[in-house]
Amino acid sequence: MVVDENREAFIPYTRSDIIKLCLQDGQLNWDDAKKFQDFCQILAAYYHFRFHKTLEIIKDNYVPFNPNEDVQPITPPTFEQYDEMERQVIDAFEHIVERANYILLPESIVKRSVTTKSLIDLKTQVDFEDFDRFLCYYRGDSYQKILVKKFFFWQKEKTIDILERIVLLVKFKEVAYFRAKKDNIQDLKFIPGKMYVYCYKNIPKLDIDLLFPNVETSMTLKDRLLFGIPAIGAAIPLVLKTLPNLLLLVGAILLVLNVSFLIESLNVELAQVRNFMPVLVATLSLALSLGGFAFKQYTNYKNKKIKFQKKVTDTLFFQNLANNISVFQMFIELAEEEECKEIILAYYHLLTSPTPLSPEQLDSRIETWMENKLGTKINFDIQGPLSNLEDIRGQVIPNSETTDNVSEIALLTYNQQGECQVLPLDDAKAVIDYVWDNAFQYNGIIL
Repeated sequence: MVVDENREAFIPYTRSDIIKLCLQDGQLNWDDAKKFQDFCQILAAYYHFRFHKTLEIIKDNYVPFNPNEDVQPITPPTFEQYDEMERQVIDAFEHIVERANYILLPESIVKRSVTTKSLIDLKTQVDFEDFDRFLCYYRGDSYQKILVKKFFFWQKEKTIDILERIVLLVKFKEVAYFRAKKDNIQDLKFIPGKMYVYCYKNIPKLDIDLLFPNVETSMTLKDRLLFGIPAIGAAIPLVLKTLPNLLLLVGAILLVLNVSFLIESLNVELAQVRNFMPVLVATLSLALSLGGFAFKQYTNYKNKKIKFQKKVTDTLFFQNLANNISVFQMFIELAEEEECKEIILAYYHLLTSPTPLSPEQLDSRIETWMENKLGTKINFDIQGPLSNLEDIRGQVIPNSETTDNVSEIALLTYNQQGECQVLPLDDAKAVIDYVWDNAFQYNGIIL
């Protein structure tokens, strides 16, 4: 049960639903509604093309960093090229996750999760010095009440801070660094020099450390005591039971060392010590007793460790959404969808507003409209769609003119009062159609 939630820029509806919502608003007549649908369709196609270029940049540059890559470059990159490829992947990653309306998670919160536990009661250790770079973004920060099992059938209600979506990028240092640390490269759970990217859902904010590939987990002090105290308690009667056999064994050793006069101090009869069979039986009995006890305790420890590992695995496995190159592909689609939804909402409300709107008024109008229509509170990112509308420029060419005599105009401009103005539907369709027809010329636009 969500007890608290913050407004975010993410729009939790599909682009198709947003278009339908605009059409059902009743502000457009039948002809304009058809033109609006056409405008939205070609706008989506254009942004799909633009983000496809970003995906190609990622695919070309991620090859030397992909831990699951099964293809190799014909010519290995130089050190300078390697650094440039890493920079391009990082820049593209930051671009698409921010366009998808994810928020950067402060490094301090990530590091605090190592020392604080919320849901999984484990002692963890993450060496952040192993990383050349790590980035963590999230979407959806809410508090949830859950039932946590304590002792036997007793359950306790606990409120935890949940990140509904979280994406993590980690670039490990090269092999030389780990060799200098005297680490066994074969025992590492990751490949040095590679870049790991993960996307999860519904992860407690204070359990983020479990997402790192180099996390080391162990039992907490409480669990060690719960494991160790019963073991000590079970060992005491065992030692008392095997003490007579232990004395016989010590006596036999003293006899071999020719210090039989010390045997009397052990309260052991010399005849028993001289008799080989009792000593042999005592030795075997002691070995079996202590060996069996040690094996039992070791088995208990291993079972406990397996339960801990299963708890972590279950928590992460069923929350994982994508890994490595799949994360980039997923966020390309998310970013494309968010950009289009924002542009469509901004254009529609400027188009249907009876009076010009300032950016602040437009922002408030869209947020209020979404809340009234769907009951959804969002923190609309007004600057992004306005910049995109302003950047989309093309020619509106009357039938009697040639392209040489027509200058490009933007979908959005500002009047002297700083209020927003958009082209009417016919002109807007012409501009976006012009942009699409010249897409390869526009392919160099910084996304």
